[in-house]
Amino acid sequence: MSDLYTLLGVRSDSTEDEIRAAYYRRLQFDQPVTDEEVVRSQQLRQAYEVLTDPARRASYNASMGLQDPISPRPVPVDGDGDAHDDYARNSLNPITRATRNMPRGWRLTIDWIVTIVGAIAIVLAIKAWVVNPYRIPSSSMEPTLHCARPGSGCESRFSDRVLANRFIYHFRKPHRGDIIVFKTPPAAEQRCGAGGTFVKRLIGLPGETWEERNGFIYINGKKLIEPYVKADRRDTATSYPARKVPPGNYFMMGDNRTQSCDSREWGTVPRRNLIGEVFAVYWPPNRIGFR
Repeated sequence: MSDLYTLLGVRSDSTEDEIRAAYYRRLQFDQPVTDEEVVRSQQLRQAYEVLTDPARRASYNASMGLQDPISPRPVPVDGDGDAHDDYARNSLNPITRATRNMPRGWRLTIDWIVTIVGAIAIVLAIKAWVVNPYRIPSSSMEPTLHCARPGSGCESRFSDRVLANRFIYHFRKPHRGDIIVFKTPPAAEQRCGAGGTFVKRLIGLPGETWEERNGFIYINGKKLIEPYVKADRRDTATSYPARKVPPGNYFMMGDNRTQSCDSREWGTVPRRNLIGEVFAVYWPPNRIGFR
């Protein structure tokens, strides 16, 4: 056999920790593929086993005419007593270190549990702070966002599923025309028979004055151009006198004005109630795209 120290790339006076570290470095970068590499891997393993066993190392050193290293430390053995124990003891993974004394079956089970729990935590964190999905339940945003027939005013076989960017308004102010998911004021449930989370378009900004004349919206006295509102869905028989949007609040309306219970009925939405901006439809397949 070749010199075991040379094989592992260590000096003859190396400590056991240095020998273990050298062996696992070789395992990390030398992945046996050919028969020759498999034989070399077996030789590395044999060299590791000899040089980390005090008695076998002393015998080998004597046969090679080498002097034993000063005060060699015994090799601690725990768990299953296999090579995994040495790896686990020096691993940077706290789970691997914590479970090194357990049987292999338990180690694998705990590793799977931690992996699954971690994946679930990541998904929940994304939903809470990054992106969250929502379903369009009513026709208030038709035809921009579809709801499913036979609902009143719905145009599609399936309701749109949309994604809302939950962090965008931490970096910029809401813009007029944004389609926004928000928590409704208490008055919405009283006036519309439904509350909770709505999806509407932002029409009036804080401090602006809005009014509706025969179905057309005016902001600060100027008619608002709204290409997203179709003629047959404009409530031409409806008018509201001029009202001012309070500071820190937003005026919301649905694109389907004839069937939208919105800020005209239950008032403006406080900034703290805004959840996020709708930026994409992810279902059904024929509707996938950015909005």
